[in-house]
Amino acid sequence: MIAAGLGVLLGGLGTAAALQAARGQAPERAAPVERPFEVERSAVHAIASKTLGRTYDIYVKLPASYDLSESAQRRYPVIYLTDGPYTFQVTSGVTRVPYNQKRLEEAILVGVSYAEGTDPAVNRREDLTPWPHPKYPGTSGGAARYLQFLKTEAMPLVEERYRVDPARRVLAGQSYGGLFGAWVALNEPTLFDAYILTSPSLWYAKRELFRAEAEYARTHKALPAKIYFTVGGLERPQYGAEVDMVGDQQAFVEQLRSRNYRGLELRGDVIEGTHHETTFPVGLIHGLQRLFLRQPPRA
Repeated sequence: MIAAGLGVLLGGLGTAAALQAARGQAPERAAPVERPFEVERSAVHAIASKTLGRTYDIYVKLPASYDLSESAQRRYPVIYLTDGPYTFQVTSGVTRVPYNQKRLEEAILVGVSYAEGTDPAVNRREDLTPWPHPKYPGTSGGAARYLQFLKTEAMPLVEERYRVDPARRVLAGQSYGGLFGAWVALNEPTLFDAYILTSPSLWYAKRELFRAEAEYARTHKALPAKIYFTVGGLERPQYGAEVDMVGDQQAFVEQLRSRNYRGLELRGDVIEGTHHETTFPVGLIHGLQRLFLRQPPRA
């Protein structure tokens, strides 16, 4: 009777678990099932680049509305991200709630990885820097080839397979990626509609980008692009930074403004309280709000 009564009270427990409970023992728990976390609606495409002679993974995440019947003819903005293993995950995370709540217009996210089998720190310096640096012979100054890879291999793959609006491409990059984006804007400004450039390494090669912009200004009156710069307020020598990245960004933004370029939409912000290593998520969401914010409905 006691056992029967316990069986009723412990309904749903297996026999072994019921006996353990009757003896005052904690029931054994099944071992948790372990599985890798996956980013929803994402895919990985490997490109064996003829331009660079290496294999790169391209990460793609589609918006939640992409496969809905009412979206069948819809083309989406696309955000290309350098340093993909880091920036793709960050961007996926910070856009999830704003996209689901329709606070930001949805976009296709594309992260470009480092080359397979390389040291990421070395590979990103080689691919994202526009000029060779004497300190890094043979592993710097490859931005022109990397841009060619993006234009002729990575971007065509994405834009042939997915419903992308090529008139609404965004390039986002941090540090060397910010330097690369600013250099692209001066060389092929219309390749992307907008640029979100956080903590750009404008110090690189003795501030060569400043001279490159001055050369561009000699022969151009227009710079048709939206460029949003951000830098962390703690990216100054007094807070442990090796160079004054705040001062560099402010000086470069002022130099661009002084040209009065036709078609240029420019903003440079300082994100107070962030370091070089922590500016990207904050600067990114600020940039995305400037480009894709949807106004709340009126009450």
